[in-house]
Amino acid sequence: MPEAVPLIGAVEPAAVEPAGLPAEAASLVEAYQRASKADATVRAYRADAAMFEAWCSPHGFRPLPASPEAVAAFLVAEAEAGRAASTINRRLAAIRYAHKLARLPDPTEDEAVRATLKGIRRKVGVAPDRKSAITADMLTAMLSHTPQSLTGKRDRALLALGFAGAFRRSEIVALDVSDLREDPEGLRVLVRRSKVDQEGAGFEKAIPHGRFIRPVALVRDWLEAAGITTGPMFRPVTRAGRLLPSAVGSPLPRLTTQSVADIVKRYATAAGLDAAAVGAHSLRAGYITTAAERGADMARIMDQSGHRDPRTVVGYIRRANAFKGHSGSGFL
Repeated sequence: MPEAVPLIGAVEPAAVEPAGLPAEAASLVEAYQRASKADATVRAYRADAAMFEAWCSPHGFRPLPASPEAVAAFLVAEAEAGRAASTINRRLAAIRYAHKLARLPDPTEDEAVRATLKGIRRKVGVAPDRKSAITADMLTAMLSHTPQSLTGKRDRALLALGFAGAFRRSEIVALDVSDLREDPEGLRVLVRRSKVDQEGAGFEKAIPHGRFIRPVALVRDWLEAAGITTGPMFRPVTRAGRLLPSAVGSPLPRLTTQSVADIVKRYATAAGLDAAAVGAHSLRAGYITTAAERGADMARIMDQSGHRDPRTVVGYIRRANAFKGHSGSGFL
């Protein structure tokens, strides 16, 4: 559960405590309010709110409660600094959320702020910075460059499983050994919580043995070599080739989401791919793209990826099949 601390430091404790509740009860209520957002979202909001607070100070504005003029000016400053539209939108959401928790009027609803944001979106553009998909053939090339060491075994298992399960990187690093279930056809992997399952109901992904990438065999090889039988499935490995031990009184360490991105880029570079064009999401995008190229049913693709909105998957399918049955193929 995220630690219950104000998003913006200027908030007085009394401003966020529900009226009539003792301090301890109010703190507990606030902790559950924080839990309404994913941990990653809360961390991003805190960072965004801190940036707004740091910007307000030298410009003579109060961060909380903030005036619409302050918010609009901050958004313009962010746009002029070259921030992406998605980043600016998240900054705005963080300011909105901080005021909501503090039970203060929301300055982001002001028409001047809305008009400013609309102008920024037109000037900056809203096209997402999509990472290139790592298809099955590309992944095979990347796997061939992993070393025959404990780190190499871990990285092979991570890349193969990340691709085969169309996992988000947050889902990969959250996996525990107890989330794996043996099946004659391969592995059943329980995703306990994900971006589309914030309530923690969990859902299962089937990972077949496979004949080419062989994700199940690579996962077993890593776990056996590392001697991992419980706890985090993907763990840091020291330079000496041993699992990083946990600090006294701390849980077993696990890889971070940034580690997943770094691993993908490292082997993409080794395989001659453009590391700047790929990231952790490239494994997920690559599975969907490859499945679409091979004619897999969209519903079955969504079963594996965990997408709830078919429009997102349709976008992958259109890119994968852009030249198949092209309207101009017969006369161009």
